Amino acid sequence: MSTPASTGVAVGLRARRVFEVIGLDTASAVGSGSVPALGTPRLLAWMEAATVAALEPALAPNEVSVGTHVELDHVHPSAVGVRVSVEAVIAGIDGRRVECAVEASDGEGTVIGRGRITRMVLDRELFLERLGPGVPG
Repeated sequence: MSTPASTGVAVGLRARRVFEVIGLDTASAVGSGSVPALGTPRLLAWMEAATVAALEPALAPNEVSVGTHVELDHVHPSAVGVRVSVEAVIAGIDGRRVECAVEASDGEGTVIGRGRITRMVLDRELFLERLGPGVPG
């Protein structure tokens, strides 16, 4: 695998974020089901936040990363009030493509989800230009 656009990005960089499941995070609240447990879309959003946290400090000021591909297994339910720890580790780099391994566990150490998220490192201004006029930068 080659070096990404930003030379500060390296395999092994990691970040951990901790969240508490609240009512707005449940499957019934986010529209992914009818149960009062952590919804998969919210788990994915938390995992993406961890990948951003692992990657962004290594980016140049003119760079941004955007998610492009997700593989996610949501393997255990989490009730309202449960604290969820999400860790992302940069597992591979291929040009501008950065592969992150992600895993989420509850306060007792039970893995509730795992997967891989691919992010692309892009020039911020060029990306915003592609969005069209009127988009704030």
